Amino acid sequence: MPRPVLAVVGPTAAGKSALSLGLARALDGEVVNADSMQLYRGMDIGTAKLTVAERAGVRHHLLDIWDVTEAAAVSEYQRLARQAIAEIQARGRVPILVGGSGLYVRAAIDKLEFPGTDPAVRARLESEQARLGSAALHARLAGLDPAAAAAILPGNGRRIVRALEVIELSGRPFSATLPEYESVQPTVQIGVELPRAELDQRVADRVTRMWQLGLVDEVRKLAAAGLREGRTASRALGYAQVLAFLDGECSEQEAAAQTVLATRRFIRRQESWFRRDPRIRWLPADTPSLLPAALAAAVGRVDVPLGTPGGTQRDIHN
Repeated sequence: MPRPVLAVVGPTAAGKSALSLGLARALDGEVVNADSMQLYRGMDIGTAKLTVAERAGVRHHLLDIWDVTEAAAVSEYQRLARQAIAEIQARGRVPILVGGSGLYVRAAIDKLEFPGTDPAVRARLESEQARLGSAALHARLAGLDPAAAAAILPGNGRRIVRALEVIELSGRPFSATLPEYESVQPTVQIGVELPRAELDQRVADRVTRMWQLGLVDEVRKLAAAGLREGRTASRALGYAQVLAFLDGECSEQEAAAQTVLATRRFIRRQESWFRRDPRIRWLPADTPSLLPAALAAAVGRVDVPLGTPGGTQRDIHN
């Protein structure tokens, strides 16, 4: 019988990567990435992607699979993630899904359908958005599907356009494509949490570290490879702000400060998304007992012998 999926979720900088490595070593597991920006090749520093050395021999899947010029496709990610999970289970190992991209997590583990797309309809709606603004299209969405409008921020033009596209193509409310929380196979979800003040400080420290590691040079290199043309990758936290600096729209110090602010705002949205899922068991990240507690939650559903949990090479805030 295939071993259940173990998902490690929560906000950016809470410590998901470090916990996943400990769980993988203890449970004979392999990690499946569920961070939408770590799917992109070359986006390493700004996404806090673990280096090969930091993975410490734990096999990772779905890292570096897309070029930065490609638009994200959650439906394609769903196919790849479920394929990776099935292959891990076929090897008799535990799949450990790790990431803070809520929709990607649900795409991998839940009964979630993704309606098709029509380039002509999408282009028309994007043209209307550019001409009228996201707020106008959000008002239109509110009239067609109040539930979807309530779940999508008025400034999130990409999701508003997608919701309107689905409604036009399917004749159904977009909210109907987001079902109740029901997984496709046995799954244990562990949420990693931290007090807001500590999380905010970790974000500031992380951004400082990214600049020290060479984020500006990384973005400059990716820009030469077409980053600006990537509708998804170019909007990533840190990358969008550095592009603005490289384009002369702000100073480097302003780009760093805006990255901190944007990441903190994003974390609020992550917390809101994951808190709605009643299946997640939340554990405090700032305690030495995090790994033992996570293992206790996991083995309640994952019937595998435990090894000796090992430490990580450094405190990886991801």
